Amino acid sequence: MESKLSTQILYTPMQGTVVAVDVAGGQSVRAGQVLVILEAMKMEHELCAPMNGVVTEVRVAVGDLVMEGDVYLLFSEGEDQEIVASEEVAVDLDFIRPDLAEVIARRSLGLDAARPDAVAKRRGTNQRTSRENVGRLVDEGSFIEYAPMVIAAQRRRRSVEDLIAKTPADGMIAGIGTVNAALFGSENTRCVVTNYDYTVLAGTQGAQNHRKKDRLFELAERNRLPVILFAEGGGGRPGDTDGVGGSGLDCLAFHLFGRLSGLVPLVGITSGYCFAGNAALLGCCDVIIATKGSNIGMGGPAMIEGGGLGVFPPKAVGPLEVQVANGVVDIVVEDEPEAVDVAKKYLSYFQGPVAGWSCADQRTLRSIVPENRLRAYDTRLVVAGVADTDSVLELRRDFGVGIITALARIEGRPVGVVANNPSHLGGAIDADAAEKSAHFMQLCDAFDIPLVFLCDTPGFMVGPEAEKPGLVRRAARLFVMSASLDVPMVTVVLRKGYGLGAQAMAGGGFKVPFFTVSWPTGEFGGMGLEGAVRLAYRNELAAIEDPDERLVKENELIARMYQNGKALSTASYFEIDDVIDPADTRRWITAAFESAPTPEHRRGKKRPFVDCI
Repeated sequence: MESKLSTQILYTPMQGTVVAVDVAGGQSVRAGQVLVILEAMKMEHELCAPMNGVVTEVRVAVGDLVMEGDVYLLFSEGEDQEIVASEEVAVDLDFIRPDLAEVIARRSLGLDAARPDAVAKRRGTNQRTSRENVGRLVDEGSFIEYAPMVIAAQRRRRSVEDLIAKTPADGMIAGIGTVNAALFGSENTRCVVTNYDYTVLAGTQGAQNHRKKDRLFELAERNRLPVILFAEGGGGRPGDTDGVGGSGLDCLAFHLFGRLSGLVPLVGITSGYCFAGNAALLGCCDVIIATKGSNIGMGGPAMIEGGGLGVFPPKAVGPLEVQVANGVVDIVVEDEPEAVDVAKKYLSYFQGPVAGWSCADQRTLRSIVPENRLRAYDTRLVVAGVADTDSVLELRRDFGVGIITALARIEGRPVGVVANNPSHLGGAIDADAAEKSAHFMQLCDAFDIPLVFLCDTPGFMVGPEAEKPGLVRRAARLFVMSASLDVPMVTVVLRKGYGLGAQAMAGGGFKVPFFTVSWPTGEFGGMGLEGAVRLAYRNELAAIEDPDERLVKENELIARMYQNGKALSTASYFEIDDVIDPADTRRWITAAFESAPTPEHRRGKKRPFVDCI
């Protein structure tokens, strides 16, 4: 039979040197079989058969320099040619090559399973490992870790093998993962996580983990990612030897982290000891969550002793009872699992509304404020009743206790709640309460969370003692802060609405909020009724000699003034927008916030930063 062979000319695709010729003339080959190998720029390139066929002639030899387009081989394929069957090479998907095996083995040295002594030490203090905390925080399978292979910068004093075993990740687990993706989807929930590992050199800040923070904080700024910081640790590390500097004061981590304030939510968590640089980063956070038994201080025992200030055990420095009362810590939790769960809940308010919600029977609000206008009550019952069920997260509960600040949801929408606490000083606003509420207002405004004010205050606290903490300046922050807000706000007067304090609970005046309404129990005046009567009618009362008769007259004047200042009377002058059924409170709030314009998506900051106080 006449042959019907067709000959193809194969050309070199690039300039290079022939390093291997794997076929000879007359040899049958299959499609994809390697014919010649070229080396170019230190890389080897395989030239393969385009189809099943026969090599007619090889035109190159090992060592030849070829140019792009040179002929290197003649190749034939025809109907009468016996075709070599193409063999499929089975790939073992579970096969681990030596290079990958080395990576896996190295990575495993930093995992908890490879460090039983470190894990046991954490168990001894009733604490969890850093990897356990990160695992509980981020959604399963979402975490990508940055620089897990780094070791402490101490190669000049320790062997690499020792550093690999004793200083995995240089004491910091850092990466990116999603938090609450089941509620909000993965696109809106990606966060940066940085976790100091106390089992590695006491969680100190080393040269390499500083570089990690720099890397992650820059990513957070560039991509507007919230940051969750686990800050347990002892501060700066003096033992690193491999740097080129002396003091290390040129690191950028503190600047980069501070620059994130007001751009993205910053969540701080600590358990155990948190001193010096670790505490400085923690203090930059919008919210600080601490487990019971934590100690937080700008200097640890070694620094205190080194400064000639005495010798103190770690437990004596910044104990929680101090740091809660002074406002450093926002939320106290029992242990690290609860700290992580609270952090996830806090972050959720900044991730958007939720679809599913429920609330209490709103008629229960009608009976919370006592009919006796002098009787104290718990405003937290109002906050919980107005908000969606189980949606309230109170901040700084034990600081500035005259005001309650809380994040909550109403019909799934995140809101900030500022409520007077009549169980403390009758609801009067002292210096700490003013500072606390001003900071909270700034936080909510920075991230476009609308504000609900629940007013029951006789005004600002007065008296010589009240002035010592700088009340004038700190109280004025409420007016300055509220005048700079552009989130919608509403004010509901539960009972007392007196003086400057009531105006401060309404953005500076009752016509500032989207609405100012009152429950039927509301009462209003330039100052408290009792004080107003005693001032306005001082001479008349002093002229009554009989103390019982004087008291009757005083109560009569107070009752008359109450009638003039009660909610219905005040509404008749249009000083407030309405007197409402307490059961309608949620309806009013929802209508207001749905009527306000939706904030536009911003790439930059709305505020330069969020105060740390």
